[in-house]
Amino acid sequence: MRLNQTVDGDASMALITLAVLAEAARVVDRMNLDGRVRLVDEVFAHQPNLLASVLVLQRFGVSLPHMDVPIHILLVSFRAMKDCGQHWPVISEATQEACLHRLTSRIRFAEGLSPELLQQAVQQSIDQHSEPHLLAFAYGQLRDHDLLACRTDAEKHLQLATFNLVDCIGWASAQIQRASL
Repeated sequence: MRLNQTVDGDASMALITLAVLAEAARVVDRMNLDGRVRLVDEVFAHQPNLLASVLVLQRFGVSLPHMDVPIHILLVSFRAMKDCGQHWPVISEATQEACLHRLTSRIRFAEGLSPELLQQAVQQSIDQHSEPHLLAFAYGQLRDHDLLACRTDAEKHLQLATFNLVDCIGWASAQIQRASL
């Protein structure tokens, strides 16, 4: 899939550039447990609702090993948000709910589409995302850990929470960009 466009057809509009995201992933990957705990504490202080949306997955039957994947995505995302040099608004529960509603609406729309139309719908969703690099990173992490198949309800909840996390960050990115116009 092509991940090089946003609404304006230019991934350079994303606040989280590919370079920033790659460096954030390297930094988080190199962290020891203490470093990760400190970063989780920072996420809790600045984006508590994003952290809660990942931690609640245990209640939906997501195993601890599978929890590592959305936690890793959250830590890399947060580090990238910090490193991009912007002041990010706190993502509220209301924002999370609105983003989840839009996400589930897109999923319902795609159900039953032919493979060709589904590919077009997915591509349009990618092209219109405010943070396409982050979206690609999340897809890649889920794919690398074999969590895209949606074989269980737990995997479905994990996917929804992960993509909602990315959509919420994309929403915040769009808000920052609009405010700077």
